[in-house]
Amino acid sequence: MARSRPRRLALWLLGAAAAVVVLVVGGTFVYFHFIAGPTPAPLGLKTSGSVRASGNPAAASSSVAGSWQVSRGSLVGYRVQEVLFGQNHTAVGRTGAITGHITISGTTVTSGAITVQMATITSDASERDAQFRGRIMDTSSYPTATLTLTRPIALAPLPAVGVVRTYTVSASLTLHGHARQVTFPLQAERTAQGIEVSGSIPILFVDWGIPNPSFTGFVTTQDHGVLEFLLKFGRS
Repeated sequence: MARSRPRRLALWLLGAAAAVVVLVVGGTFVYFHFIAGPTPAPLGLKTSGSVRASGNPAAASSSVAGSWQVSRGSLVGYRVQEVLFGQNHTAVGRTGAITGHITISGTTVTSGAITVQMATITSDASERDAQFRGRIMDTSSYPTATLTLTRPIALAPLPAVGVVRTYTVSASLTLHGHARQVTFPLQAERTAQGIEVSGSIPILFVDWGIPNPSFTGFVTTQDHGVLEFLLKFGRS
């Protein structure tokens, strides 16, 4: 009888461990799929390539030359694929704390830059945000990220209001204190209120000296993510 006690104890411990695993994995599944809600859709122009305009012929020829400032409703953020206790999840963080401008001469964007306050980026999890501001992005040492145009963008022929066009952009992106050249497609649209642009930039963490967001034993992530943005510009 005495010999069976260690065996029963071992079986009990194994059963308890299995129950904990089931509870953790099951609880994580329930949280992601029923409590946290759906992952925010990628940032983009609402028209997504369609025409939203009134059809006013003069709209196509009206000038866009001048200075434009980032206005209310702009967003910048990240998307990273992560696995938490075996459950796949897309981590999304965003902020509206953005300043910047573009300058257009004729039908050419000659200069432009935006600055993002990194410590204001938040997601749906305070623990993730604490890791982002601390170990990952070290926002106390690197409080801002900047994107600066390095080549002009030719807009001609100038599209009408409500028509979405895609342009190739070359810029310098500074993240985590590291600056690198990036080239990416950008969608732009003239609206009744101004100009809206949207795009995304793939980010390989090591290129900007960013530690992999994985947290050993709990969360694993890919070694890359996406910086996404939706910027609204009004005349300055």
